Amino acid sequence: MEFAQEARNFLDHLRVERGLAENSISAYGRDLSRFGKFLEMNSLALKDVSPKEMQKFQNWLRQENLSQSSVNRILSGLRTFFRYLSTEKGFADPLTDLEKSKQIRRLPKALTVSEIISMIEAAYREGEPVTIRDRALLELLYGTGARVSEIVNLEMADLLQMASEGFEVQTIKLRGKGGKDRIVPLGSFANAALQDYLVRVRPNLAKNSSKSTSAVFLNQRGTRLSRQSAWQFVLNAAKAAGVSGKVSPHVFRHSYATHLLDGGADIRVVQELLGHATVTTTQIYTLITIDKVRETYSLAHPRAR
Repeated sequence: MEFAQEARNFLDHLRVERGLAENSISAYGRDLSRFGKFLEMNSLALKDVSPKEMQKFQNWLRQENLSQSSVNRILSGLRTFFRYLSTEKGFADPLTDLEKSKQIRRLPKALTVSEIISMIEAAYREGEPVTIRDRALLELLYGTGARVSEIVNLEMADLLQMASEGFEVQTIKLRGKGGKDRIVPLGSFANAALQDYLVRVRPNLAKNSSKSTSAVFLNQRGTRLSRQSAWQFVLNAAKAAGVSGKVSPHVFRHSYATHLLDGGADIRVVQELLGHATVTTTQIYTLITIDKVRETYSLAHPRAR
């Protein structure tokens, strides 16, 4: 059983049978590459891998100065790989008895509403019509809680109007992890910014390409906007707005969830909007709101301290 071939078979399985997104498949590929490097360094064949060798691999990852969360993520990817081999080839899973190391639970960073608004406003620059697109993208990140990959992969056909109690509601269809689709409502600010972009900017960008495209967000060449460009829009807006700290497109997703829960949204509804498979993933955001409650209580109540 050759590791390189089995790794390729596994990635094909993820792509074809499980329908995972290319970003997820790339992440699995990187984890397998690390493991392949370890096998090569120790002159190990796949059939020689035992629980003892997996413990050595875990220790080797730590010596590479990786955080515990990164180590756990890599091992999680390998667990999926070995489960695949167990099912397909009857391979004994060497990770069965390896305990997952505990790590400090870090709360996701959430920006304040005023910081979000200042970034959205800073994204548009007078005299640069193309930045109407940048503003629309940020509005959608915050207005839908979508992952950046979900936003850049939007198609024109994903912009939907649905009837609800006698009036039309603007929604968008997002393609999440594992190929799972979800439909989320679009607020008035996000919808207005999106329509402004679609009417005033997108047609001109589309003319720059000889091939027609159904992608919603286009670059200057008239082709689909990349994740890297979307990241840069967020970083540029943060700098222009004077928002410091580690800012990324995913921070908009964290802020979306936190602000919904702060506003009294049911956690099950937030779970559906975010596309989480289980409510357990969503519950981490409740820790942020609880932390705010605790802080307010300790400062305001005369007998809290």
